[in-house]
Amino acid sequence: MRQRALVFEILRFLIVGSLAFVVDFAILALSVRYLFHVNHGWGLYAATAFGFLAGVVTNYALSVLFVFRSAKASRRSPKEFLVFAELGFVGFLLTEGGMYLGVGVLALNYQIAKVLVTGLVLVWNYLSRKLVVFQPNQPKTKERRSHANSINEASGGIR
Repeated sequence: MRQRALVFEILRFLIVGSLAFVVDFAILALSVRYLFHVNHGWGLYAATAFGFLAGVVTNYALSVLFVFRSAKASRRSPKEFLVFAELGFVGFLLTEGGMYLGVGVLALNYQIAKVLVTGLVLVWNYLSRKLVVFQPNQPKTKERRSHANSINEASGGIR
């Protein structure tokens, strides 16, 4: 990928990530305030999970439409979302661990802790999704071998 294209892809990822963060943070804050009525303990971690799930769905939809446009569109499938969600689960564990460290150990305000943790998870999300889910259009190994075999056969087996 050319450097300029990569820069624009990262900028689109930051915009999409920001929108997903707004959804995540809003659900977190609303859940803390109206659903669990606490900003610590299990209620905070459940609210964090609700926000995170809403953010993952938002991020996937916008990533497919806006960020990773060079990825093969025909591969869109429930399996792709499952892989996206599995990588997101690692991000979720990082988020929950960071919230525990920030709020439970360092006694930070949960909103400050969430903003700090988001920076770490942002890096994880971009790299994992770029490298695993939204790879540029490249034939898979089996397809490459099949293509190479058909070329070899067409040339009469001469290498």
